[in-house]
Amino acid sequence: MPAITVDDVLVLPRLPRLDESTRYRPVRKLTTAPSGYEGEGFPVRRAFAGVPMHELDPFIHLDQMGEVDYAPGEPKGTPWHPHRGFETVTYMIDGIMDHQDTLGGGGTITDGDTQWMTAGSGLLHIEAPPEHLVVSGGLFHGLQLWVNLPRVAKMKPPRYQDIRGKESTLLTTPDGGALIRVIAGEVAGHRGPGSTHTPITIAHVTVQPGAELSLPWRADFNALVYVLAGRGTVGTERRPFHTGQLAVHGPGDALRVTADATQDSNAPALELYIMGGQPIREPVAHYGPFVMNTRDELIQAFEDFQAGRLGVVPAERLPHTGGQGERP
Repeated sequence: MPAITVDDVLVLPRLPRLDESTRYRPVRKLTTAPSGYEGEGFPVRRAFAGVPMHELDPFIHLDQMGEVDYAPGEPKGTPWHPHRGFETVTYMIDGIMDHQDTLGGGGTITDGDTQWMTAGSGLLHIEAPPEHLVVSGGLFHGLQLWVNLPRVAKMKPPRYQDIRGKESTLLTTPDGGALIRVIAGEVAGHRGPGSTHTPITIAHVTVQPGAELSLPWRADFNALVYVLAGRGTVGTERRPFHTGQLAVHGPGDALRVTADATQDSNAPALELYIMGGQPIREPVAHYGPFVMNTRDELIQAFEDFQAGRLGVVPAERLPHTGGQGERP
């Protein structure tokens, strides 16, 4: 799990030491993601399964894609499909993914890169491994998070952010026991590169065996901690959690996570994807690839898609025929 890293975390800015008056957030719920398949058949874990929508707000959906080591000819992606009314945040930890859409956008993300697509008023797009990876096979591991848009932004023109791993803001803990990669939002005054319609924070954190993370967190944000790999405990109550589990937190000013002193050989550290945001608190009508406010808006989205108003699949660079393509 390379993502973006450094040789010596002790050269990085450090989180502040939190005092005894800090209100640590309790763990309200601990869930285990069921496994399934997406697109053309690649394996996923549905990280938000079983969590009520109001506890996720402003987030909608999270898939952990892989981790899988494909044999030659096995890598898979998604067919062309529509989106409207929200943003997709695709974070590639291992492997390579190409993206193309009906508005001419596209690019390639690889180890530690993030592609942020604001679907807004709608478009068609495709995500697939490049042809050379299909031929060779290889490791594939990533995440796709869906972030809701407020009513006033749901029909804005689509836009993109292409965030390279090296652009993430890197921090460590006072003792150097964890590496925090801030992708969007702010952690302890340090801002990540992602620009968002709704105030949110996203970070990928690696906690070394036996180390503890005390992470300041905005009191007006919700807080979700998903385990990408490894084992540890979460909250001051030290609830055990492991790969594929999500901790939903209650109110407070900080999060606490501790990595087990002994980890498995295939997951040498505790890897976390931490998300939080300011709840939108608007009605949500969600079905398939559309996230709107009302049923009528959902019906209109399907009608627009069927009428071709979200775009037409281009003749060039169909799945698995065009290599990596150009970065936007």
